Amino acid sequence: MKIYIKNMVCIRCKMVVQEQLKKMSLHHTVVKLGEVEVTDPLTNTQLNEFRTGLLKFGLIVLDDKKSMLIDKIKKVIIELIHYENEPLGINFSVYLSKKLNHEYTYMANLFSEVEGVNVEHYMISHKIERVKELLVYDKLSLTEISYKLSYSSVAHLCNQFKKITGITPSDFKKSSIENYRQAG
Repeated sequence: MKIYIKNMVCIRCKMVVQEQLKKMSLHHTVVKLGEVEVTDPLTNTQLNEFRTGLLKFGLIVLDDKKSMLIDKIKKVIIELIHYENEPLGINFSVYLSKKLNHEYTYMANLFSEVEGVNVEHYMISHKIERVKELLVYDKLSLTEISYKLSYSSVAHLCNQFKKITGITPSDFKKSSIENYRQAG
């Protein structure tokens, strides 16, 4: 039985789900971002207990198909930006349509309607957060980062970064290094 979970976007979230499954003695085959597969169907009581246990950590068990699709869209974006090491190589709309087996226009309209932000802006905000991480923790150049995150150029990355954050990537990196030195 597959259970879809909203807000499950990181390794810590997976650990919370695994701990809840263990606490309830539920056997599972898969725990990945946004979903868990338990070996036996859950009773309504078990499902409610599972739902309540996860809710304490901001994780929401999804019931309706539209919510599940939106969560899958978010999961694809997060995995693509935060966990893939190679650039996409094809248009994101084509990739998303193939990955989730839905028309991109339908998914984009549904996402905008429910989330209040379009898929592109959601993706851009995650890309900028990833750029910040890579600037602070990795030894990649802006050229390498722009390639890794499928930007058409370093200038495009820099313009988008400044539009979202108000500062350039270079200024962000300098201020992060200074904050680290002051904290240490």
